[in-house]
Amino acid sequence: MLEWRDQGILLSMRRHGETAAIIELFTEKHGRHAGVVRGGASRKIAPILQPGAQLDVVWKARLEDHIGSFTVEPLRSRAAAALSGRLALAGLNAVTGLLVFCLPERAAHETLYRRSEQLLDLLGQDDIWPLAYLRWEMALLEAMGFGLDLSLCAATGVNEELIYVSPRSGRAVSRQGAGEWAGRMLPLPPCLRGEGPAPDAEIAEALRTTGHFLEHHLAPAMGNKPLPEARARFVEAFSRRL
Repeated sequence: MLEWRDQGILLSMRRHGETAAIIELFTEKHGRHAGVVRGGASRKIAPILQPGAQLDVVWKARLEDHIGSFTVEPLRSRAAAALSGRLALAGLNAVTGLLVFCLPERAAHETLYRRSEQLLDLLGQDDIWPLAYLRWEMALLEAMGFGLDLSLCAATGVNEELIYVSPRSGRAVSRQGAGEWAGRMLPLPPCLRGEGPAPDAEIAEALRTTGHFLEHHLAPAMGNKPLPEARARFVEAFSRRL
């Protein structure tokens, strides 16, 4: 019998048979992992199994390639924060949707896990959440091998007037370095480099840039599956603030 214990963020839950549920977790040490929860559809346990919930779990299986079963203990619910407003709920759905979309099964991503936990703990704080989410998307791209290099201009090597991102390489491009290709570049607002006060309009521009790399670099690596619609719904909800 194989067994391990870990903490995780609940990504999804679906009923399995009459009373059980199959859940997917993003765990700190074991990555994205699925398992059966006996009685998971019951009135006692189902309220615990809400997307975004922080759980302490024990996974058991006879063999490594079996789906196995979870016993779960709630650590904290994020349901109230997620339901505090349209932006919070859309944000939670975007995070869980993207993690299900791109995380390989059973591969640890401890840094991304910690960033995800910190982000979800900010749910409901709409004044700071969009910028935190933007930084999380950059961390997600980094973890999946598509990180942006915004330190120096790809064309000239300078670090001044960096206002564009190359849509192909993900590297910064200066005003001078872009030249006649400026119209094909993606925006590089200061907040994308961790600079300045990050007003909403800048964050929206930055999300356009990270969205390009999610759609045109990450998604093709996932077998050309379309990005989760939850990401677009979050961007739309955020754009209503502008």
